[in-house]
Amino acid sequence: MKVGIIGATGYGGLELIRFLHNHPEVKEIDLFTSSEEGTIFSSKFGHLLSIHDAPLNKIEEEKLSGFDVVFTSTPSGVTSKLLPPLVGVGPKLIDLSGDYRLKDLASYEKWYKKTPAPHSIVQESVYGLTEWNEKNIQSAGLIANPGCYPTAVLLSVLPLIKERLIDPNYLIIDAKSGVSGAGNKPSQTTHYSEMNENFSIYKVNEHQHIPEIEQAIKMFANTETTITFNTHLVPMTRGILATSYAPVLPGVTNKQLNDCLEETYKNHPFVRLVQDVSSIGTNRVKGSNYCDIYVKVDERTNRATIVGVIDNLVKGAAGQAIQNMNVQFSLPQTLGLDVVPLFI
Repeated sequence: MKVGIIGATGYGGLELIRFLHNHPEVKEIDLFTSSEEGTIFSSKFGHLLSIHDAPLNKIEEEKLSGFDVVFTSTPSGVTSKLLPPLVGVGPKLIDLSGDYRLKDLASYEKWYKKTPAPHSIVQESVYGLTEWNEKNIQSAGLIANPGCYPTAVLLSVLPLIKERLIDPNYLIIDAKSGVSGAGNKPSQTTHYSEMNENFSIYKVNEHQHIPEIEQAIKMFANTETTITFNTHLVPMTRGILATSYAPVLPGVTNKQLNDCLEETYKNHPFVRLVQDVSSIGTNRVKGSNYCDIYVKVDERTNRATIVGVIDNLVKGAAGQAIQNMNVQFSLPQTLGLDVVPLFI
């Protein structure tokens, strides 16, 4: 396959290159830029010396139409204008930004504070939560890759909501991410002296992933709910740990929750159910496409604690995007992604 990447200079783009370079069905990777045309890519990123020494290309519709698949790893608000001319003209499109995730355009404007993509194209896009939407992904021309936080949250809570084991009306989600989730543009928040030895909360009750999670719960579990969702920045580079709390319904046991998760994901190679809490953590999935899940019922409060852990740059971005590409082209989901987590 011939693959194009727009936004390769971001962390998500670099992870796409890392995995696609070793993908047995990918024979060519071309990188595109809006501002650094002609720059030799390995001169910007020394770890790619002799691996990807090609120059960055100018974004041109004619060139892009000749690819089998084009990944876009850009800030939100870019692909809403960039992708519409490419829809249906050749390449499969996989967008890692938030521009095509929300079906309600007014909701997109409210939460992202940007002009939405055309309504018809947003409605045509397919939400790429691979384990839950494989059938639609297979025939999709445009995939809206899920956000990193929603991936960790949804994979861990959706089975329990769908099977009516927990009460989603009182769902509270406490999520924490490494600093790479903020991208590679420096800011005061991500400045080393501000971030190091500091643990902070941000976008309190205002995170743009709130409507995405609620939309997906309605889509896959046929349940409307409003959630409490807050995010924190941890002084580490990679990883998301999302801890969700919800009441269990009458008579539901810890075993039922675990059995439900086990049954749901028994044929999904990248979701692992963890039984020992000491074995779940961000460094258990670092650099990999795994999502680890742990659940435990507090019998004293009758609430479940549900933990989902991913690498935000892999399962939360590039890895899931390639997993979706594999589904689109009827390839094994693990192709090019079957790597051991980088534990130390």
